[in-house]
Amino acid sequence: MRKGKPLGSGRSADVYAIDDRWALRRYRDGRDATAEAAVMAHLAEHGYPVPDVRPTVDGGTLPAADLVMRRLHGPSMLQALRGGAITPTEVGRTLAELLKRLHAVPPRVSVDPSHRVLHLDLHPDNVMLTPDGPTVIDWGTTEEGHPGLDWAMSALIIAQVAESGALDEFQAEGVREVLASLLRHRDPAIVLDGSDTGHLARAESRRAANPTMSAAETAALGPAVALILDLDRRRT
Repeated sequence: MRKGKPLGSGRSADVYAIDDRWALRRYRDGRDATAEAAVMAHLAEHGYPVPDVRPTVDGGTLPAADLVMRRLHGPSMLQALRGGAITPTEVGRTLAELLKRLHAVPPRVSVDPSHRVLHLDLHPDNVMLTPDGPTVIDWGTTEEGHPGLDWAMSALIIAQVAESGALDEFQAEGVREVLASLLRHRDPAIVLDGSDTGHLARAESRRAANPTMSAAETAALGPAVALILDLDRRRT
C-alpha cells in the first residue's frame, strides 16, 4: 500500500497518512500487526475509545507489519500538557479513567476470571485528544493479564520521565503531579507494593529488559520505583 506523508514515529513504528480519513502504521522490524488489530477491534466492539481498524483501504492485501486505522485529528495528551491546554492533574485523572474503562472490558482470549486486556504502554503520548474525546493508540504491547500490571507499567513509565534527568526541575515537578494524580485516582482494588512478587516489581523487570530504552531510562528505574511508592503512601 502506498504511504503518504509521515504523521509520527515511535520507538518501533512509523505512521503515515493515507488520506484525510485513514492512516497507515508500519513496524520497522516487520513484526505482525494482525493480533494488535484484532485486540483493537475487540475493544471497539465493547465501546472502548480506540481508532477504527480495517484490513485494507484499496482492496489489496496488507503486509503483516501494516495496520490501517482511522486517522485521528487533535493533539496527543502530552502535546496538550506541554502547551498548557490540560493540567497535570487532569492528565493523571484521564489516564486513570482510561485504565479503569479498559479493565472493564472482558478478555478476548483468556478464560482466567482475573484477566483483562492490558495496554502496558499507556502514557500521555499514547492518548490522542480528538473532538470525540480521548482515544488510546499504540497497542503493540497489548497482552491479557492482571490489571495491576497495567497500572504499574503506566506509573513506572511516567516516573522514569520524572527521574531520568532529561527535564528541568519545573518540568519534572509537573510529571510528578501527573503521577500523583494517576495514583490518587487509581482503582482502589489495585495494590502497588515493593515486594519481589508485586505488580511494580514485575513492571520494573519488564522495563529493564526493554531493548529500546536508553541508559538514562534504565538508570532511572530504581529512583522511579521509589518515587511511586512514596507518592502512593502519601495519596491517602
